[in-house]
Amino acid sequence: QVQFVESGGGSVQPGGSLRLSCVASGFTFSKETMTWYRKAPGKDREWVGGITNTGDSTNYADSVNGRFTISRDNYKNTMYLQMSSLIPEDTGVYYCNAWPNRNPWGQGTQVTVSS
Repeated sequence: QVQFVESGGGSVQPGGSLRLSCVASGFTFSKETMTWYRKAPGKDREWVGGITNTGDSTNYADSVNGRFTISRDNYKNTMYLQMSSLIPEDTGVYYCNAWPNRNPWGQGTQVTVSS
């Protein structure tokens, strides 16, 4: 069955960095485009960015472009989100999924940026 397990979240001060991981199973990871999303309190879930199945192309939401980097390791069925220059607006629960999205979604990992 499909499973997404996100980890690596935490509390950081503005300007700090975090690296999130997403381990996926239940489908052929190396054949799928993968994506990151986040949900801030009181807001809808928003797309953060994505990476092609081979990892040779990425794209990002304007709000994170230049600060976040997505990568993947197809041997480990794992995708990463390196976040730097974090700002309070980056606070939220971060989720990963394939594209097109698969169910069920994972539990997500909480990121809190606060001084």
